[in-house]
This record gives sequence, structure tokens and C-alpha cells, in this order.
Amino acid sequence: MTTDTKQRILKAGAKIVLQKGFYDTGLAEVLQAAKVPKGSFYFYFKNKEDFGLQLVDYFAGQLQERAQEFYNDAELTFPEKIRHLFAWQAEAFNKNDFKGGCPIGNLALEMGDRNPLFRKKLDQVFTAMKKGLTGLLEQAAQKGEISRTLDIEETAEFILNSWEGALLQMKVSKSTKPHEVFDRMIFERFLCRSNSD
Repeated sequence: MTTDTKQRILKAGAKIVLQKGFYDTGLAEVLQAAKVPKGSFYFYFKNKEDFGLQLVDYFAGQLQERAQEFYNDAELTFPEKIRHLFAWQAEAFNKNDFKGGCPIGNLALEMGDRNPLFRKKLDQVFTAMKKGLTGLLEQAAQKGEISRTLDIEETAEFILNSWEGALLQMKVSKSTKPHEVFDRMIFERFLCRSNSD
């Protein structure tokens, strides 16, 4: 067995869970999509719950890896780094006909009140996401790119919560308008340079 096999299972499972949800995803279809035998699954995962918990880490890692590409762009201001990340997510969601969305948000809605292990794991991921966003906003404030009077931690939480809500609205409306409103309110009003000290 190799870690490549585990990654194949997680990658295949991630695609299916993002479209169908965790409960409606069967292990047989994951293994068929990954083209691995059943025994391979139980070499890496105790059961479906363990697979789901590791899938949360997989999703979080994928999101963090993509976010880091924007965060490392030295040509962008710190607010622009954040803005470009959300724009990329919205564009990807639109191209997928508004199916899927944020895998962490989806799992939180589906599993957060059903399974305490999922709830704890998802809370840790959201906390990490807020921490990363807080760090960018702190640097933006230090550079005078946003107001120094903002409560940075509350601002990060507000932005993340607003984004998850925008994704839900995009899903049901099948429209990018919720992202457009989110983008204008956050980056042209709330965090705009004219509000900096």
C-alpha cells in the first residue's frame, strides 16, 4: 500500500461528497471511482466516519494550498489577496453550475449537528481559516490598507460568515449576484482604502 492510494481514495471521495453530501455517498462508489479494492480502504480508514474526518482534513488542505497562492502574490495588497481568493471561489462555483460550493461549509451544514467528532473537526478548520484571515487583515492594518480601528478578529469572522452565507444564496439562486454584493460590501465599503486611518 502507498500513500498515493490513500490520496486517490480521498480525491475520488472528495469529488463525490462535494456533489452528493457525505451521507448519500457510498463507499462502493468511492472505491470504484478511485479504482482500488475494498481492502485498500480499510488499510487507511477504520470506517466511513474515519474516512469522513480525514476528508475534512483533505478539503482543508486543498483550500489552504490554493489560498496560499493568492497570499504569496507580492504584487497584491493584503485586501486584494483576500478579494482575489473569494473571486476565484465564486468563479469556480459558477463554472460548476453552482453545484458543490464550499466543502467545509457543506459538511458543517450536513454533519455539524449530527456527529460530535465532525463538529469538533469542522470547528477546528473554521478556526484555522479565521486565523489565516486575521493574519492578513492585521498586516493590512499595519500597512494602512484598511482602518486600524477595526476589530480584526471580529472582522475576519464577519467576512468568513458572510462568505458562507453568500455561497448558500448562490447555490439556491444559481446566480453570482450574492458574490457581487458580498464583494462590493466587503471590499468597496467595509475594507476600502477611504476608510483607512
